[in-house]
Amino acid sequence: MKGSFTDTMAFWIYSAGGSGKAPVAPGTAGSAVAALLLLLPGRVPGIPEWNSPAWALAVVLLFLAGVWASARAEAAFGKDPGVVVIDEVAGMFAALYLIPNTVLFVVGAFFLFRLFDIVKPFPVRAAENVRGSWGIMLDDVVAGIYANMALRLLILAGGLLL
Repeated sequence: MKGSFTDTMAFWIYSAGGSGKAPVAPGTAGSAVAALLLLLPGRVPGIPEWNSPAWALAVVLLFLAGVWASARAEAAFGKDPGVVVIDEVAGMFAALYLIPNTVLFVVGAFFLFRLFDIVKPFPVRAAENVRGSWGIMLDDVVAGIYANMALRLLILAGGLLL
């Protein structure tokens, strides 16, 4: 994407580092990038575990950056362009918030999030209908919250406590 520094920054945010340019299933590609990033907390020095309050702030800031960048993408490409995948990243962050950071849970969150994002049970579809970049971001965050709740139910059913 050519343009100003602001345009370039918006591109790297809304496309999740360019993963939104994947030729097939860019939303899944964005979710996969998020899943890989979400394996880092607690494994890389300086990145706190998911149970840190810092992650709540990270989710909020990611959401707000996504609203801003998605608005720029919509202005350039029209309503909810496929290259915008920061919403999938935010949804994955919500799906794993305060969930134990294991490969099993990250993979489970990935599949549950994609399921809820595709099926769009209430109120995911209603959130998608919110105007502009807020709707782009909200439906995936709600799908991520559903995935988080489903993971918690699976953990409880398996006898594991958070």
